[in-house]
Formats: sequence, structure tokens, C-alpha cells
Amino acid sequence: MSTPHHELGEFLRRARASREPEQTGLLPDGRIRRVPGLRREEVALLAGVSTDYYTRLEQGRKLTPSTQVVDALIRALDLDEAGEVYLHALLDAASAPATRTRPMVQRARSGLHQLLDSFTTQPALILGRRTDVLASNTLARALFADFDSMPASHRNYARWMFLDEGARSLFIDWEDQARNAVEALRLDSASASDDRGLHELVGELSIASPEFRRWWSAHRVHQRTHGVKRLDHPVIGEVSLQFESLSLPGDASQVLYIYTTEPGSDSQAALALLASWIQKAPSKACAHRKTSPGQRTLTTAVQLSLRGIPQRRTQSSTSPRSRAGSSPGMS
Repeated sequence: MSTPHHELGEFLRRARASREPEQTGLLPDGRIRRVPGLRREEVALLAGVSTDYYTRLEQGRKLTPSTQVVDALIRALDLDEAGEVYLHALLDAASAPATRTRPMVQRARSGLHQLLDSFTTQPALILGRRTDVLASNTLARALFADFDSMPASHRNYARWMFLDEGARSLFIDWEDQARNAVEALRLDSASASDDRGLHELVGELSIASPEFRRWWSAHRVHQRTHGVKRLDHPVIGEVSLQFESLSLPGDASQVLYIYTTEPGSDSQAALALLASWIQKAPSKACAHRKTSPGQRTLTTAVQLSLRGIPQRRTQSSTSPRSRAGSSPGMS
């Protein structure tokens, strides 16, 4: 990772390249466009600044634009809420003294652990800085991954998403979910440019994952406030989950994610079945990351039972009570 001024320049350049000239109201000038998006002079014109000044911003020069200029750039580049938050965070970081620290270890309060444990029919977890997984309830560990059993340095959502094969097989739309994770991490990075742990995480993932490296360099940002996740779970099959995120009082960098299903849906029935199983056998709360033949039979049996179809006994058939497991992955 580089300086906030350089990151600001890269973000402006990427935002400019993604802006369609036809959407700005500028009249065509007859010149052939050799690159996508707006030209620098067009952004400068829309923002009411000189081309030289805007060019220096993109070059990562140590400039401090006024509030009026920042607002004009937001309008000229048509930034969404996440882009606006990211731009302001980069400018704040650029004006702060340069340091390189390792922030204090984040921990979820004991009351928050108790709160998560009280959710017996909704998976829930808490993410902190760098998408570290600070807490999760039993149902989340059964549905996603058993983060509690991982080494402390591995309890990270983005790291799990890219380096654990279980995550790739768990998410039906893994590419979309993984890209969202990168863009959310990019958004968080603007206010943590001096975080050594963040630098180490980005370095590790950039080396290990070509997808992460490509999406990180795109400088796109995403704010995870709510959404849908579609899973192909090795035990209960396909489920569709809606999630809401809530910043926690006392530390806004800790975010609670709660997952629900549509009332009366197959997904609700499947999740209820998983919750019932783990309440009866808490030691078997997590499904294996890689699906075995026995698990495939169990998944099929669960799906058939949800549809009210009688199950046929086979030699390889198993029941939740007869199998121990671990979980495939998280949010």
C-alpha cells in the first residue's frame, strides 16, 4: 500500500475512467476517445477547477483541496455514498501525520457475545477492523466457518474468502461476494493507512490471490449495509439469506451482521433444520469444508425432507447425530 495522496490520485483516476461522457451533459467535441471515461480537462471543467490543479491531484501531489472543491469533484465524478466516504477518509488521512502503527487488538465485549448467543435462529457475527472476525454465534459457525477454531491471525473474513477453498464452494456467487469483500476492505483502508496489520493482510492476499490483486488495484469501494447471500451448504443445500449490518456503540469499527430468511421459504425451513440439529448436538455444529460422499447423501436427504419427499435408505446414508463436522465458511 502507498501514501494517502497516491491512493487519492489512483481513486480519482479510476473514478474518471468509469464516468460515461454521455451522462455529464458535455457536448461532443469531435475528438476520438482513446481511453474510457472522461478526460482530465473534462473533470476539471465539471468541477470548476483548472486542468493543472486536477492533474496534480491525480498525480498524488501534496495538495489540500477545499470543501467546495471536494464537493464539486464528488458531483463531477458522480460518486456514490461509499465513494464519497472513501474520498473524505483519504483526504483526512492525507492531512494527518504519517505514522505506521499496529492498533490495539480489538475484542468484542462480553455482553456482545451474550447478545449473539441469544440469537438461536439467526446466524450473527461481528466484524472489526480489516474485516477481522471478532465474534460469531453457533449458527453462524455452522453455516459459514468455525472461526473460533482457527488461529487468531486467520480469523479474518477477507482472508477466509480468498484463501479457503471452502468459501469458494460455499457461495453460489463467490466472485460477486469476494469482490464486495475487497471493495469493503478498500473502503476501510482509507481511514487506516497507518495500520501495519492491514498492510500485511493486503500484501499476503495480493501475493496469494490473482483475483484479489486485480480487484484491489481497481480502487472500487463498497459499503456493506445490507444485501443477499446465496449459499450451497454441504448439509442443508441451497439457502438464500438477507443480511443487515449495524455499527456498534462504543466502537463504530465493530459491525454486527445479522442474517435472516424469507418467512415461509425453503431457506427458512433449511436454516431451522440446521438450528435444530446444532441445538441437539452442539459438538457437531460445523459442517466440513469439503463435502464427502456421506455429506452429499445427508444434504440430499435434508432437501428431500424439506420438500416432503420420502427418503430412500442407502448404505452410505447418515444422520446429523451420526456425523461429526466442522463448517465451510462465513458471511
